[in-house]
Amino acid sequence: MPRQMKAAVLREYNQPLVIEDVTIEDPKAGEVLIRQAACGICHSDVNVVLGQEKWNLPVILGHESAGYVEAVGAGVTHLKPGDRVAASLLRSCGRCFYCTSGMPSLCDTPHPLDSETRHYDANGKPITLGMRMAGWAEYALVDQSQVVTVPDSMALETAALVGCGVITGVGAVINTAQVEVGSSVVVLGLGGVGINAVQAARVAGARHVIAVDLLDTKLETAQAFGATHLINAGRENAVQTVKDITNGRGADYVFVTVGSQRAISQSFEMLRKRGTTVIIGLTPNDEAAALPVRQVALTEVRVLGSFLGSTRLNVAFPQFVELYEQKRLKLDELITATYPLEQINEAIAVVERGEAVRNIIVF
Repeated sequence: MPRQMKAAVLREYNQPLVIEDVTIEDPKAGEVLIRQAACGICHSDVNVVLGQEKWNLPVILGHESAGYVEAVGAGVTHLKPGDRVAASLLRSCGRCFYCTSGMPSLCDTPHPLDSETRHYDANGKPITLGMRMAGWAEYALVDQSQVVTVPDSMALETAALVGCGVITGVGAVINTAQVEVGSSVVVLGLGGVGINAVQAARVAGARHVIAVDLLDTKLETAQAFGATHLINAGRENAVQTVKDITNGRGADYVFVTVGSQRAISQSFEMLRKRGTTVIIGLTPNDEAAALPVRQVALTEVRVLGSFLGSTRLNVAFPQFVELYEQKRLKLDELITATYPLEQINEAIAVVERGEAVRNIIVF
């Protein structure tokens, strides 16, 4: 039986979201309906709101979610109504080449939720399910592969953040790059993903964790999460400072968490020979960045892409919970503020101004 709910709908780019009544369908085979408790505001969502990324409008965004299982479709056996769960936009089939090779973040199997309309406005017109979740609403409909159970020891507001920002930042360091103990790590950009990359480098045992941003407030946050060196790129020569910190060699790893051509190009200048640049941030509209081909060849540097931290959700989430319970992974501290759904435009504006690590919508 379809349900009525409140949702924040983007109907026009660069305009406030509209809180309206929406109908959502019941889960079909292999799907889970979640009654939302919390959903984060990621900069990827904000990019769509600003029109820097295009979706079919109207759309419901939001993709860092946690709540309670409301209903399950046929074939879902590991979850039941009432379970406390978190959901990620990481959706996988478990059967394709990439899934069976341990790379579910690269799953290329089409899912019904990729193309089927499940949300309708008050006039019966379809609304796009954005970011594989449409989490800025009282209910979210997802594939069972996107859902993990949450222990009672973790607040659902905290668990919501794991689904994107944490797995992307921590996973890039631990899974994609496999940072070694004693390494020198640079993180360019200190949003939610960057802060998680910083703390993952600390957990991995990096000797230097060098945080780079234009805002002193973000640098101060990075220090609280484990950065050993802070560089304000607006006041300092970031490349030279990295070289000075690393005895002139350059860093072992540079993580680019912002979708900036300049940051990507600058990362190569910061690397030592055989160092590794890891590109996490997505440039607007698939813009290209120049690759210093001669330098790459002569210095044998590596360039890695990292999508959702190369994460296996069912493996990573219990690990993150254990690190959190050991107080080695800071998750509660990622939350800047919570807002009710009716104040979502205010929460988005704060994120756009760079004044939040993560704002959370609570239901």
